[in-house]
Amino acid sequence: MSSTRCEKNVLSEELYNKLSSFIGSLNIDLEDERRKGYLIQILHKAQSLFGYLPEEVQKFVAKKLNICHSEVSGVISFYNFFTTVPKGKVTISICMGTACFVKGAEKVLQEFENFLNIKAGELTPDGKFSLDILRCVGACGLAPVVMVNNKVYGNVNPKMVGDIMADSIKLAEAIEKGGE
Repeated sequence: MSSTRCEKNVLSEELYNKLSSFIGSLNIDLEDERRKGYLIQILHKAQSLFGYLPEEVQKFVAKKLNICHSEVSGVISFYNFFTTVPKGKVTISICMGTACFVKGAEKVLQEFENFLNIKAGELTPDGKFSLDILRCVGACGLAPVVMVNNKVYGNVNPKMVGDIMADSIKLAEAIEKGGE
């Protein structure tokens, strides 16, 4: 158990070092008010490294930019792209915008919840899948819409969930092997 804990600390330190190097490469003047303009770019990098933006990462970024933690968390809470909770290797998102909702997205969501044995906003215990709700993906003509990572499935009905999950399982296996 202690070797696993050490490995996690080494991994975290490695990720923090990568983030620190990235921030350093931006040559930000910490006395210049325009430094805040780098925040979103840095948060994108941090999320790509860590997979999400927990409070400790937010505080690290705030310190590196010489700004308040509240400014960092405010940006994170404003933009839907950023997440403060871990996501699965494969994120399954069900659009619940008006067109999708009217055409049965709620039943599709329920089927995914049953299949994965989690609720929307949760992560499977193995960390492979997370289930999210989107408000609109701009593909109303394909309603109801499901996105699996960046792949869009249109005109989805509950009977299609098994096939979509088969694709998702293959995707998760490919990601675990280092592909995508």
